[in-house]
Amino acid sequence: ISRLLRDDYPILFEGIHSCYYLDDSRLKNRMLIYRESNIEHQYYLNLFRAEHRFFKKAYFLIESLKLYFFQRFRLKHAKLMLVVSRSDADYLRSKFPDPGIVHYLPSFHANEEVDIRPGSGSFVLYHGNIEVPENEMAAGFLIKKVFANTDYPLVIAGMNPPPRIIEMANAHPNIRIVANPDDDMLFSLIRDAQVNILVTFQATGLKLKLLNTLYNGRHCLVNSPMLAGTGLESLCIVADNEQEIGNKVGTLLNTPLDAKISHQRAALLEAHFSNTANAGKLISLIFGG
Repeated sequence: ISRLLRDDYPILFEGIHSCYYLDDSRLKNRMLIYRESNIEHQYYLNLFRAEHRFFKKAYFLIESLKLYFFQRFRLKHAKLMLVVSRSDADYLRSKFPDPGIVHYLPSFHANEEVDIRPGSGSFVLYHGNIEVPENEMAAGFLIKKVFANTDYPLVIAGMNPPPRIIEMANAHPNIRIVANPDDDMLFSLIRDAQVNILVTFQATGLKLKLLNTLYNGRHCLVNSPMLAGTGLESLCIVADNEQEIGNKVGTLLNTPLDAKISHQRAALLEAHFSNTANAGKLISLIFGG
């Protein structure tokens, strides 16, 4: 707190876990900005539902309750809330209805332009931090419900895949695990895949891997929760059950990506997810103008 008190600059709290000093009386006259990344108590509640180990389930449930009350009593001190998805913005406006407080501002990301590799790929890619229960559940769903009974080649790439997922994948010759890929390898997999499949059971926040895929990958096949509040529906192929996903995968593996889709992506992403434009919005919201 002593460092924050050295000047009168605006203070941006990146994520709810950084908001300890948000209600400190010594900061009450400062411009306090909450940068949201998820509705965190909902996120942890869904982790509780996805987890199958007792002690971790208990941990996620307790954290969800703590975050709910922390949000309720701490975030009201923010002068500005910058929210990564439209659905999260609607939720926070329902809890903090004062006008001018909650603003939609998409996540910043590492991409400058759409850059899709020419030609076609030969496999489907699912990627994520697989030790997170949500992603473990998604990987297990894809293996068991979609790809186990097909010959479609699936690559699952991510951090620390649990033994259960490795065992499930090893039972099928068309499914391969790439454990702990570095950034360059993961980037190459995203670009080389014919289909990037993104499945989530969490309809909060904006998944950066969705943006990375749209900027760099070929076909992007998702389920509806992945798109909640993003405005990216027109750029993705949507399927919400195992039969739909399997049918779409079979079609997309044999369908070259039309150049028109690349142009459509570039236009929409530049209009709504440009880092330069959103940095300008951030400055305007904080300093006016």
